[in-house]
Amino acid sequence: MAKQSTRPAPADTPEFVRALREISLAGRALSIQERHALHDAGATAAEDGLPLRNLITGHLEEMWRSWASLPGVTGARTTDDLKRVGENVIRAAEDAVGELTKGYEETQRWTVRREESLRREFIDDLLTGHDVGHLAERAERYGLRLAGTNVVAAACSSKPFLDSDAASANVQSAMSLRFSSRQVLVATREGLLVCVVPHDLAGAPEEFARRVGEVVGRGAQWRVGLGQPQSGPGGTVRSFEQARNALELADRLDLADRLVKAADLLVYQVLLRDSAALGELVTAVLEPLRQARGGAERLVDTLTAYFASGRVTTATAQSLGIGVRTVTYRLDRVRELTGYRADDPAQGFTLQVAVLGARLLGWPNSAP
Repeated sequence: MAKQSTRPAPADTPEFVRALREISLAGRALSIQERHALHDAGATAAEDGLPLRNLITGHLEEMWRSWASLPGVTGARTTDDLKRVGENVIRAAEDAVGELTKGYEETQRWTVRREESLRREFIDDLLTGHDVGHLAERAERYGLRLAGTNVVAAACSSKPFLDSDAASANVQSAMSLRFSSRQVLVATREGLLVCVVPHDLAGAPEEFARRVGEVVGRGAQWRVGLGQPQSGPGGTVRSFEQARNALELADRLDLADRLVKAADLLVYQVLLRDSAALGELVTAVLEPLRQARGGAERLVDTLTAYFASGRVTTATAQSLGIGVRTVTYRLDRVRELTGYRADDPAQGFTLQVAVLGARLLGWPNSAP
């Protein structure tokens, strides 16, 4: 065997190789300081975007390149001596890989948490209108063009949507694959799953609704509200409020549609702008129905179905699952109690508006 070298390590020898040289001689493990240095090297690589595989491969290549020149190897006198050196060096290499990986993964997790925190902060500001002056600049990070026109869809379900839910992640992933991730922003807000897209991205709201239906399951109750296209940083707030109001109105009206558009519900918004006057109308027209046997609710439901069917008694009976004679009897009872005929154009219009108001205000279960 070759004689042990006593020359000092060159000044430019990497710290890892320097440690291996000492370990080959002393048979020790990595020191705390050396472990910290490797941990920091892994963290730095993660910050710089260097793949972990390249980082580990680079250190192992350094070990193999320096193996023949390690003092413990050149100074080994027997096969057993060389075997002990090999065991110590390989053990140190294993520990080095562990420290590199630990530093790398810890930094990656921190980076992910930081990115998620920044994303959540941006979404909160975007949907509440905070820090409007800097929203457009921050939006570029997520591919949104707030200077353009965007539209917001909001999904609700019997189970609130959360950031950690697989359902939320699945919808976000599906939308990013179907469209560009730079065009679609999906996030949770107050138990809703919210999607922000350019208004001219054809089919995006419908695709969002379809994906929501897939992840919540057939038996679940769900609905998507769609706001109107709005421009500018503050437009996203307005569109989100419209989408949320559309969900609320659809729930009050017990609409069957899975995708409800704020633009289609404007008439109800008009009615609600003067809720006091609407309440007076409901009270004046429908309050006498409380005198009916079984209360007012069955008669209101019959009127709702009657107007929805285009004032056709046979279609009304079919939708309610009752006989035509029962429908006729109930409409006559409405006329007797209120003085309004449902089949008269003028009187029927008053009844229809009052019925819409009743549904919006929760009458007869609560006072309008």
